[in-house]
Amino acid sequence: MRTGSEPATARSTLRLRFWLSLWGMLWAAFGATVFALFGAVGWTVACGVLFVVAAVDMTLVIRHLRQGPHWQPGRDVPPYEPDRGGRKR
Repeated sequence: MRTGSEPATARSTLRLRFWLSLWGMLWAAFGATVFALFGAVGWTVACGVLFVVAAVDMTLVIRHLRQGPHWQPGRDVPPYEPDRGGRKR
């Protein structure tokens, strides 16, 4: 719900999320490699799953970054009427 008090200069955290996903992928790949060399199958699988989660997150972040900025209502657009929980008839 838009209240009209949103910051006019709000910035997206997608680039930070991209770098954190990359950092997570690198550490998960490193961990999976090290644990595989030591024969710790459970930890290798856990790092592999973490790698996949970080890769999916990075894919979604890249998709959102490529979509570009979306239209945001300006100051001339009044805030939405708050939802009071009732049904409209």
